[in-house]
Amino acid sequence: MKNLKMKSARAAKDFTQKDLANRVGVTRQTIGMIEAGNYNPSLGLSIKICIELDRTLDDLFWPESDQ
Repeated sequence: MKNLKMKSARAAKDFTQKDLANRVGVTRQTIGMIEAGNYNPSLGLSIKICIELDRTLDDLFWPESDQ
C-alpha cells in the first residue's frame, strides 16, 4: 500500500526525497520505497521521519479506519 500521507507531508515541508533521506540518515531510494509501499521502515526510522515532518506515527503510518 502506497504511503501517500508521508509523501504529502514531505511535499508540504517542501522536501525532496533526497532532503528527507539526508535528514533521517537513509538513501533517497529508501524514502522512495517507503512511499511506494515496497518497504516497511523500522520503528526508529519511522520516528525520525515523523520528527522531520512534524507528524505523529498515527498521522503517517497508521491506516485509515473505514468507520
